[in-house]
Amino acid sequence: MLERLGKGESLNLLDVREVIEFHTYNIGGHNMPLSNLENALNNLPYNKTDEIIVMCKVGLRSQTAQNILERHGYNNVRNLHGGLVAIQKLK
Repeated sequence: MLERLGKGESLNLLDVREVIEFHTYNIGGHNMPLSNLENALNNLPYNKTDEIIVMCKVGLRSQTAQNILERHGYNNVRNLHGGLVAIQKLK
């Protein structure tokens, strides 16, 4: 994913951490806390066929978010394994 971002590719990033976590550190994308996700699916800026990369701190909340999105018909959802902690280690 970092390679794709580095090449200037526009990715659909969905950060499911809480707002304060997002404002502390983020790599961009749309912030929708996992606790609000299911009730706010209509507010997401993505189509159900778009590739969406879901992320959180270590990958657990984003895995739950991936399952929620897939249950609601989003069919190209990817979980950032290791989360933003893994991204920070690579930088």
